[in-house]
Amino acid sequence: DGYRNTNQVSDDYRYQDGNYDAPNDGYYRGGDEPTQEEDAQSDVTEGHDEDDEVYEGEYQGIPHPDDIKEKQKKRAPAMDDEYRDRADLMAERMEDEEQLAHQYENIIEECGHGRFQWTLFFVLGLALMADGVEVFVVGFVLPSAEKDMCLSSSNKGMLGLIVYLGMMVGAVLLGGLADKLGRKQCLIISLSINAAFAFLSSFVQGYGFFLFCRLISGLGIGGTLPIVFAYFSEFLSREKRGEHLSWLCMFWMIGGIYASAMAWSIIPHYGWGFSMGTKYHFHSWRVFVLVCALPCIASLVALKFMPESPRFLLEIGKHDEAWMILKQVHDTNMRAKGEPERVFTVSYIKTPKQVDEFIEIQSSTGTWYQRWLVRITTTLKQVWDNVLYCLTAQYRMNTLMLAVVWFTMALSYYGLIVWFPDMIRYFQDEAYESRVKIFDEEEVSHFTFNFTLENQIHRNGEYRNDKFIGMKFKEVRFEDSLFEDCYFEDVRSSETFFENCTIISTVFYNTDLYEHKFINCRLINSTFMKEKEGCHIDFEEDNDFLIYLVSFLGSLSVLPGNIISALLMDKIGRIKMIGGSMLISAVCCFFLFFGNSESAMIGWQCLFCGASIAAWNALDVITVELYPTDKRATAFGILNGLCKFGAILGNSIFSSFVGITKVVPILLASSALVGGGLLALRLPETREQVLM
Repeated sequence: DGYRNTNQVSDDYRYQDGNYDAPNDGYYRGGDEPTQEEDAQSDVTEGHDEDDEVYEGEYQGIPHPDDIKEKQKKRAPAMDDEYRDRADLMAERMEDEEQLAHQYENIIEECGHGRFQWTLFFVLGLALMADGVEVFVVGFVLPSAEKDMCLSSSNKGMLGLIVYLGMMVGAVLLGGLADKLGRKQCLIISLSINAAFAFLSSFVQGYGFFLFCRLISGLGIGGTLPIVFAYFSEFLSREKRGEHLSWLCMFWMIGGIYASAMAWSIIPHYGWGFSMGTKYHFHSWRVFVLVCALPCIASLVALKFMPESPRFLLEIGKHDEAWMILKQVHDTNMRAKGEPERVFTVSYIKTPKQVDEFIEIQSSTGTWYQRWLVRITTTLKQVWDNVLYCLTAQYRMNTLMLAVVWFTMALSYYGLIVWFPDMIRYFQDEAYESRVKIFDEEEVSHFTFNFTLENQIHRNGEYRNDKFIGMKFKEVRFEDSLFEDCYFEDVRSSETFFENCTIISTVFYNTDLYEHKFINCRLINSTFMKEKEGCHIDFEEDNDFLIYLVSFLGSLSVLPGNIISALLMDKIGRIKMIGGSMLISAVCCFFLFFGNSESAMIGWQCLFCGASIAAWNALDVITVELYPTDKRATAFGILNGLCKFGAILGNSIFSSFVGITKVVPILLASSALVGGGLLALRLPETREQVLM
């Protein structure tokens, strides 16, 4: 009983008549008895330790000295920053961004992963699907557009590359703007440009205007990829980011499947269109172009109901707007989980110091177009500064290594994707030519041809008083032959030529046997009347179902790779995923030496696409994670633009070797993949990194 703790001692005191009385138990209590003033102070601070002491004047309305100093600091003129070194301001901003990065990660974890993220997942997935569709559209419509618009070989090549050129420019431009104007706003602009010009391209008749529409359409869709990944990543926690960005990549595959299925079901139906007179024709391939714009339009409409990225808003100092969006994310997910009573506990979020100066131009300053010109030039300068920032010492090495990996991956992938269908066509042409029928020195007179002649060569023949009415020539050649007193009416032809022939007193009425189809021929007293105008599509020849099937299977084959990469992305890391996928793809390239038939080429194509998709997914993830918020979309746009440049080179180089040799394309693709894969292993791992 002689040793009692402090709590017991204090409990023995009783408050009576305004004084504390000690218990009469015979023990000595050191010190004087407390006065009334001390009692009041004790009551005020009861329950607080020294570190959490309540200011005495708080209950009397007297502000704390520290609060006065803080308010005075906030009221200080903003011009003080003008006299500070910019390096000091940037250092302060970087410190703020680091604090914000860790706080934002905790906030996203508190918001949880649920209904809001899955809704945004499908909305942005439609935008990514539109990007996948755009890659396939021109390839599918080219055989039909070639005949419909009378395209030469050079025109066909330009039409195939113009989309990639637009996507290259759009990725850099719109990706940079997304870091200045916002993810949502720039994505809406990007999708609107694509939808408008894709819709318009389906109606235009001239080659030049069609080319321009596809260029601007590509420019619009080129901005979607960098914006979509930057946008979605800023709603994901560190633990979910790699997996769910990989799941998002599946929509690119779905876009390829959608385009293949629509082409297969629409383009062969020549009657799915209309004509207005003899000049305007809306054929089924134009219907296909319209249908391919639907994912873009659907994403554009749904995006109107989604909020801006709160991480971007915090970056530009819009704290209240960002807080409201994060609360919306939290409440949406909690209601979906059946916990609507859960309260969003965040009250304040750190915002980085604003270094850039934005000066609002008054309406009285100059004319309206001068004000807009100043705004546009200022914004473009800021975008250019962001581009240069990605090459500063802090990011230069990562940017250069990523650029090489993106470029080598695109060169080999897009080059082989074009090379596979071209090789299949080459095998088909070889098989077709092997079945050619040759007729020597045949003599035909007073006979009416009203059926199709296909894959034939006629040499040294004589045709007198014959009629060719309502028939087709397919891959037919007449060499050193004589046509005398013959009559051609309503004849259509494809790849048909007359070489070194003599044509006497012959009438050609309503045919497409034009002058260039008569090579070194002598035309004596022959008449051409009412030639067919324009180019005419022959779907039985030009629209090969096997090509649609190849693209469909190639797109579907990446499904296993997508699933594996999504499940393992956060387990084995981004670097191992890129390096391993690219090296396995390089091995797959060597097996192409054994692809000597259509079925073999289809099989190796599926294997290559399935192996390489994991590298694409990991590249998307690591590019998002390596750069800070205010540079993220810009850096992604630069690298994706370089990727499209690699696609243009790959398409041009690989297609030029079709039918000549397989060695160069295979060695080039495999070497690029090995080099890029080994270099990727030197990149920093970002699996445990918060978004800066």
